[in-house]
Amino acid sequence: MNQGFPTFGRMQDGALLNVLKNYTLPDFILKLVADTCNSKLLEIGRYYNKLESLNGESLELLHDIFVKCENDNSGKFSAYRFFVYVSSVYPKCEISINETIMGLEKKHKVAVTVKNNGVIIAVAENKSTGNSINKKDVTKYFNLISDLKNGEHGTMITDTIFCSSVGFRTDALVELESLKESRCIDPENTINFETVNFEDNMFCIVNIPKLSTHKS
Repeated sequence: MNQGFPTFGRMQDGALLNVLKNYTLPDFILKLVADTCNSKLLEIGRYYNKLESLNGESLELLHDIFVKCENDNSGKFSAYRFFVYVSSVYPKCEISINETIMGLEKKHKVAVTVKNNGVIIAVAENKSTGNSINKKDVTKYFNLISDLKNGEHGTMITDTIFCSSVGFRTDALVELESLKESRCIDPENTINFETVNFEDNMFCIVNIPKLSTHKS
């Protein structure tokens, strides 16, 4: 468990503000919640002052998502926690949500895009609801990443995060490793595929099984 990753679900005494001040949520999350709850938001200033500018509905929603770790039917709460996780992995980069990016073959709507000085360096996807990620999900994800990497806007992508709140099937992880090894490219164009589970109110890296090779 990386100490820089956010840990959710630890309830503390005191009012909502005194609890939420310990979570240091990124500005774009505060903006998303403020827009959802028709709240004002102080865009400049200290984190606590920004929290103070939110209405009660916004504070309750933030508390439900990040302190109580509740889920909703649409998977939005899980997605918000995922956004914060990616932001913690790339703390000095620009985080874009649901951006449409042109790959080599077609356009893709990407859940999270990470940029450094305006250049895309990583993308991330999350499955919030439904069944565990299977081989079909993995293949679709791999093809999306490959098309982005081969396109004009994705040439500098070096990392990608595939997260699940519903788990991964073992055969799906094996399939991802197989697909990774099938990319016959030079080391400079290698993409780091990271798989992550959200369970017990924590984000945990899932190790992809290495394919065994047998000599005849």
